[in-house]
Amino acid sequence: MTSVNGRSLLELIDGADERGLAAAGLACLDRCLPLLAPDGADALRPVWAAVARGDGDAWGEAVAKARVELDPDGADGADGTEDAEAVRAMLAQAPAAWTAEALRAWAGDCSVAALALHGRYDAAEVPDGLVERCRAGDADGAGPLLAGELRRQQAVLETAAHGPTGLRRARELSVEGGRVLRAVVSRRARTT
Repeated sequence: MTSVNGRSLLELIDGADERGLAAAGLACLDRCLPLLAPDGADALRPVWAAVARGDGDAWGEAVAKARVELDPDGADGADGTEDAEAVRAMLAQAPAAWTAEALRAWAGDCSVAALALHGRYDAAEVPDGLVERCRAGDADGAGPLLAGELRRQQAVLETAAHGPTGLRRARELSVEGGRVLRAVVSRRARTT
């Protein structure tokens, strides 16, 4: 599965500007947030606003504030599950610097983490190497959650370059993806 314009997720990340990279990483974090803080989406609003403005100073401040709001006591006071730890790491690794290099590395790491997390909730086990194959454009064997997350990541990168309208769509995709993951987690909790 490649994106609509034929570019893989890796190619989209390589070609994105600072705003697109920040939106890509933030959208991954936003969609996975239910695994760490089910009611924490509001904490990311100022970060989204900083992305919309392309304001590096506001970005650094908003990221720091979101870390405190979403994990006020650090790892000791929060859910210690492996999934929560992966989301906590996504937030902790968000760069304070608004630079293409720092944001590209973070967006790439968030992409891998989000795909792996979604893959864990698919019915079938994710074989070794599938996440990287998906990112390179070959989603053969991906379950519905993993494939859906891959599509959302591609769509965010493709739309984020279109200014406020694209960022609005990126945010909508994140809200939708968060709802999907929250429903799957809730359903799994009821059956175990």
